[in-house]
Amino acid sequence: MRNLNLSLLVLGLFFIASCGKKQQDGQLTGVLERPKWGGINPFGMVYVPSGSFVSGQSDQDFLNSNIQKSKTHSISGFYMDDTEITNNEYRQFVYWVRDSLAHAALGHYIDSDDGSTQNIDWEQEIDWEDETLDAMNFQGADAFKGVKEHDTRQYVYEWEWKDWQAAAHSRGIKRSSIIHKEKTPIYPDTLSFVRDFSYSYNEPMMRNYFSHPAFDDYPVVGINWKQARAFCYWRTLLWNTYKAEDEPNSEEFRLPLEHEWEWAARGGRDLAPFPWGGYYLRNAKGCLLANFKPGRGNYPEDGGQYTVKADAYFPNEYGLYNMSGNVSEWTETAFHDGANNFIHDINPDIKYEAKAEDPESFKRKVIRGGSWKDVGYYLQTGTRSWEFQDTSKSYIGFRTVLSFLGRSQNDFN
Repeated sequence: MRNLNLSLLVLGLFFIASCGKKQQDGQLTGVLERPKWGGINPFGMVYVPSGSFVSGQSDQDFLNSNIQKSKTHSISGFYMDDTEITNNEYRQFVYWVRDSLAHAALGHYIDSDDGSTQNIDWEQEIDWEDETLDAMNFQGADAFKGVKEHDTRQYVYEWEWKDWQAAAHSRGIKRSSIIHKEKTPIYPDTLSFVRDFSYSYNEPMMRNYFSHPAFDDYPVVGINWKQARAFCYWRTLLWNTYKAEDEPNSEEFRLPLEHEWEWAARGGRDLAPFPWGGYYLRNAKGCLLANFKPGRGNYPEDGGQYTVKADAYFPNEYGLYNMSGNVSEWTETAFHDGANNFIHDINPDIKYEAKAEDPESFKRKVIRGGSWKDVGYYLQTGTRSWEFQDTSKSYIGFRTVLSFLGRSQNDFN
């Protein structure tokens, strides 16, 4: 018994000694061996620092819309795509969905490590001549000139989002009730080039704008609000798939909030009506500074009959291209006429997930920046506009943002 007690005493002392070493002799040190976070540098994005600004019209609201009263807002830092998402960047998403359908049809699966699920085996080659994939093409009377063409209506992507507002305002809510799954057709609405303009010949743009390499570096259009959000979800999965094993997750890619967009567009030039800081749409030499509808409709005067390359013209002070003109851009924010009267002054936002049965006015989402077919008024950083979330237009695109985690970009300690 005495030997047993001695053994237990020695074991106890060893245990205390080892715990003391890990817990720094009983001091409150926090959990040790936590992953290090040194920040990230996403490709194709620039850092927009934290700051405050006065939102609203920086010039006369000659339309008397009265939907953007001046108000000071403080915005947390974030990363933003330096250009609008281009055709070729969005095509990567489309091809991923297309290839996943083909792999599934060909039975290209691989068991997960624990054997509980099957995942697509992306290493296997796709034989596009395999008859199994004929179902992905237009069939019978839908085929044209006997050419094999993919039926892009089949490109449907399943994605998820969480309703954090419902979670925050309901006690004891089931987690499953805040997780929503959606299936979204993701191919751009190329027909918008014809549908948007009556008595106007735009069929060449309809046929070629998304598919032809001539337009690879031009902003993708014909994307509705939910398609843009589905892209953000996919981009987050892609990012997390290739991060290091011990690297913590970053925030998720998403659409910018309305006032994040305005803060970024101003480029630190508070009260200036345009991203380049001036009050005019031309520089001292008379050259136009953005892609829009000059004068009474001299569209090609600015260098583009329709859109121009996503990195055309000079960027603003934050390194962001075409924050005014080229294409209008979706934001995350639901549109409300008098939003500045009641939104918070820290990272303001209004979220509403409109249901199919909701009135049409509930389905409005804020778009910003003006486009190639708009007059100069819509290019002002303080001008608000909107579009229905299920609508796709030949003049609306988007860019994504990623919230920065930390006090500032240089605060890595």
